[in-house]
Amino acid sequence: MNTFENNILTVSQLTGLIKTMLENSFTTVVLKGEISNFRPNVSGHLYFVLKDAESQISAVMFRGNAQYLKFAPRDGMLVQVRGKITVYPKNGNYQILITSMEAAGNGDIMEIIEMRKRKLASEGLFDSSHKKPIPRFPKTIGVVTSSTGAALQDIINIAKRRNPKVNIIVFPAIVQGAECAESVCRQIFTANKYKMCDTLIVGRGGGSLEDLLPFSEESVVRAVYNSDIPVITAVGHEIDFSLCDFASDVRAPTPSAAAEIAIPLLTDTLNRIQDAQDQMIQTINSKIERLKLMMNRFTKENMEMQFRIIEQPYMMRYDKACDDLIQNMNYRIDELKRRISDNEMILNNCNPQSIFNRGYSMVVDAQTGKVIRSPDDTKTGSEITIVPAKGKLTATVTRIQNGK
Repeated sequence: MNTFENNILTVSQLTGLIKTMLENSFTTVVLKGEISNFRPNVSGHLYFVLKDAESQISAVMFRGNAQYLKFAPRDGMLVQVRGKITVYPKNGNYQILITSMEAAGNGDIMEIIEMRKRKLASEGLFDSSHKKPIPRFPKTIGVVTSSTGAALQDIINIAKRRNPKVNIIVFPAIVQGAECAESVCRQIFTANKYKMCDTLIVGRGGGSLEDLLPFSEESVVRAVYNSDIPVITAVGHEIDFSLCDFASDVRAPTPSAAAEIAIPLLTDTLNRIQDAQDQMIQTINSKIERLKLMMNRFTKENMEMQFRIIEQPYMMRYDKACDDLIQNMNYRIDELKRRISDNEMILNNCNPQSIFNRGYSMVVDAQTGKVIRSPDDTKTGSEITIVPAKGKLTATVTRIQNGK
């Protein structure tokens, strides 16, 4: 018969008995497992879960031991730990209290994510050249997240505080589990198909590595990359990351930060508009004042003087241009005269009459009129005509003498 059967125990008594039995049975254990749901505390204590393919156990490492770690623990890391099993009476959970921890490689989940990351990066899905700017003055912000999660409420509250004139459209999605990736992709596609917003926030609140894993699915990464609407991803807390963060146009550390990036402060916008308006008015007034000062110089008394002052440089340029033109024309006329005189001299020198005037004559055959240039052009007894400078002479060839 069970020794406790006739005893009525309180919950605290039963928990105390279990605590004593476990802690005395497992004074020191060495475990190997994958870190999940890593939650460092501001005090320096580390809280997380150690898991394998089938089971998991809560783990804690207090600051006194954690400060000697030679590496930074993170979700998905495979570690080997030494510690003892303890029971936390307040909630009845057992856990391992770790005294030392060593890195043992990457866990299965991290290996999967790294393989996907290398593949998608090789296709250019993470290139910075593909990043689109976030609109500075959006009218509508779309949010793809759980309709009941705290992340959505944070975004709505920040949106109301920063700029209540910006509309928020919620695209409710499943953000955890097997249906998460398909749900998120469908809502991103819907927002783009109907062009329903200026900026799209995609994300969820914090969670374990397994909880955030769907946002590293290839389909989700491609949906974010192919979105024509600029996408801000906000998956988990600041220390968390997913592959869709690399494909998005901007990665925000939290959903609240995403809202602050996407939605400008209305007061800042109004102040910038007011500053621009004040500067424009100041510039206009300054120009008006300068024009007034200029106009004040054009009084009845000095209008003509001012006109002359303005006119004088142009008149001087005009007079100089006239003088240059006349001088150039005279030069061209003189040049043409010289050329005409030279040509006239050449023509006179080539005039046959001038040659005749110097005592030369031309001899032609009296019958044919052909010029006789050598004795061979005529014969004895032929009648020839001699043309001197004036008149003509007719003669008969009586003798032909050939020259050498």
